[in-house]
Amino acid sequence: MHKVLLITLLLTAKFIPVAAQNNWIPEVEKEGIKIYTGVLPNSRIKAVKAQCNVKATASQVVALLMDVESAVDWVYHTKSCTLIKRVSPDEIYYYSEISLPWPLQNRDFVAHLKVSQNAVTKVVTIDGPAVKGYVAEKKGIVRIQDSKGKWIISPAGAGHVNIEYTIHVDPGGTLPPWLINMFAAEGPLRIIKNLKLQVQKPVYKNAVVDYLLD
Repeated sequence: MHKVLLITLLLTAKFIPVAAQNNWIPEVEKEGIKIYTGVLPNSRIKAVKAQCNVKATASQVVALLMDVESAVDWVYHTKSCTLIKRVSPDEIYYYSEISLPWPLQNRDFVAHLKVSQNAVTKVVTIDGPAVKGYVAEKKGIVRIQDSKGKWIISPAGAGHVNIEYTIHVDPGGTLPPWLINMFAAEGPLRIIKNLKLQVQKPVYKNAVVDYLLD
């Protein structure tokens, strides 16, 4: 059950910006996905970085990540994911609840997603810090307050992109840091594997995001 829990909590923060971390330690390399962990100042919970090459365009990946309501189909144990506010095509707020096995309490969070692109390099960055407000905290659900992550999508030749995903999340509650760290690499590995499959679905495969240069 603990393994399931930690995979779930790491997946919940898929959109949620992580502090600079240079001392990355290789943990896993599987199916073309490389996973690293690192220690951040003033935190006993490890940060995680995933890297891989994906057969997709930047538009495909961004279209998927900004389609937050699709998370129930591919983000492990997502009970609900709801768009709260669309500020612009490249900026949104959303709420998500994560289902955990009894007797553990579900987790939830509110995130603010913002997409940007370097006009010269065409590198796309998606930041999505957890934010307060918008949705009142709910009885029996632990609100994730500290979650920082970043997606970097870089051109890698015709029809391919390199993806770098960094994440640092404190799931809150009484879970000990050693338990969280034990399975830190597994969540990002699973989410990248799912992403590689999801972007090939028809709704994303031919996606064109108007504000991006593919």
